[in-house]
Amino acid sequence: MPLLAPTTPFFPGDAAAPVKCVPYGSLSRTPLPMPSPDHAPRCRVFGIKNCDTMKKAFAWLDANGVDYEFIDYKKAGVVAAHVADWAQRAGWQTLVNRQGLTWKKLPAEQRADLDEARALALMNAQPTLIKRPVLDTGRTLLIGFDAERYREVFA
Repeated sequence: MPLLAPTTPFFPGDAAAPVKCVPYGSLSRTPLPMPSPDHAPRCRVFGIKNCDTMKKAFAWLDANGVDYEFIDYKKAGVVAAHVADWAQRAGWQTLVNRQGLTWKKLPAEQRADLDEARALALMNAQPTLIKRPVLDTGRTLLIGFDAERYREVFA
């Protein structure tokens, strides 16, 4: 069977790869199954991959068979797209990671008299100020790792 190498990829960012062509009629007439909702991740986990708390959350999710999608919120636009929603659902005070090095390195005047607007601006500017992980099931938003709370949500 001949191999054809397309000159342009099908989608932007895809590498052009050889395509295997088969004669018409040699393919099965059985339709391909549609992806089922069971194959969709049960939750989205936002955070930073190398964080120790994130590693605990990943280990718990993997050990308990929870399918998840990881999203690194240091990537451009991730925090801006979600932080206001997270603050509304969980409270901005819950989102701010006051234990982390980023918080401790902030000048005292930036930490003093923190309100929601300033907190959201700081978290947008420095995503590592957000407590990790942020786990979103669509119905439930969990901030930080708590094995018992995870067990309640995914039981």
